[in-house]
Amino acid sequence: MSLWHRVGVGRRRLALGVAAVLLAGCASTDAGLGYYWQSVTGHWQLMRSARPVADWLADEHTPPALRQKLATARDIRRFAVTQLALPDNRSYTRYADLGRRAAVFNVVAAPALSLQLRQWCFPVAGCVGYRGYYDEAAAQAFAASLPADMDVAVYPVQAYSTLGWLDWFGGDPLLNTFIGYPDGELARLVFHELAHQVVYVAGDMAFNESFATAVERLGGERWLSRDASPDSRAAYEQFDRRRQAFRTLTLHTREQLAAVYAHRALSESGQRARKADVMADFRRRYGALKAAWGGYAGYDAWVAQANNALFGAQAAYDQWVPAFEALFAREGSDFARFYAAAKALAAEPAAERQAALQALMPAPSAKQPDRDGAAPR
Repeated sequence: MSLWHRVGVGRRRLALGVAAVLLAGCASTDAGLGYYWQSVTGHWQLMRSARPVADWLADEHTPPALRQKLATARDIRRFAVTQLALPDNRSYTRYADLGRRAAVFNVVAAPALSLQLRQWCFPVAGCVGYRGYYDEAAAQAFAASLPADMDVAVYPVQAYSTLGWLDWFGGDPLLNTFIGYPDGELARLVFHELAHQVVYVAGDMAFNESFATAVERLGGERWLSRDASPDSRAAYEQFDRRRQAFRTLTLHTREQLAAVYAHRALSESGQRARKADVMADFRRRYGALKAAWGGYAGYDAWVAQANNALFGAQAAYDQWVPAFEALFAREGSDFARFYAAAKALAAEPAAERQAALQALMPAPSAKQPDRDGAAPR
């Protein structure tokens, strides 16, 4: 008998509702019932759309390209368990075509002269710097309702984690929103989302995302070296070269903006003028990158609305990655030991946790992480 049949309806609804708020973005305490309802129904519809990967592979009507990707995803899932010590459950053993370009759409906001994201809080999930919607129009409407003097952006999220809470309901499925990624990036995404099931600290977005990004990066390198085909490695290398170049550009811009906002000798109008100059330079440099790529336009939408909010969201994925990589090395490059050490950090009070991570950070000249948080893949 499945766990679905063994739990009561009340518990099922509670688990679905709580996990949906966790995954779709954190509701503020003044959110109306409509926000909670769209979180619950949106995730419910997503889960109902999913079928076991084995069924898709056995279905003669499954397109060959999708069949190949699902077979690769099945192998990646097995690698995650056997080589990376990630959870062995039902997540990513089913697939759903949502008929849209993203699983959810996140709204982020920041002051005009700061990279500090506005926070939305929920009693269970804690506070995070985004608010998610399953419907893009609803996300845009909420973004439009925020104060006009804030930098606001809406960006698509191709995947999310329910933290393993809904394994009884089939777990997190593979989705059409990311199944077409290059194999190396597909592996990294699956490893990232499964990592959220290993460690999660309510209200500490930088810890959660940096940890998952470190697992994604370390696990992705291991998968590429051991299991990827030569064609998969070549396709990923081209993909990653573009991402690395874009990450370098955005990191440089973020540092420039932070310096402008920290320059207290500048008047507010002076800071705004410097900000405009930095952003103009960012777009000019991106134009040069795009030309060098032969016109590849994968980052155009991000650049078009780039502002403090998007740069601030990106920072959450980068902040502690070098510290977690150092922790991985300290634990003998053993994933199980690494997870145990990360869980011990997660159990510390916030101040002690951040101090420990800071102590693990390498010198500034060390290699920086290669994941862009809110930037497209």
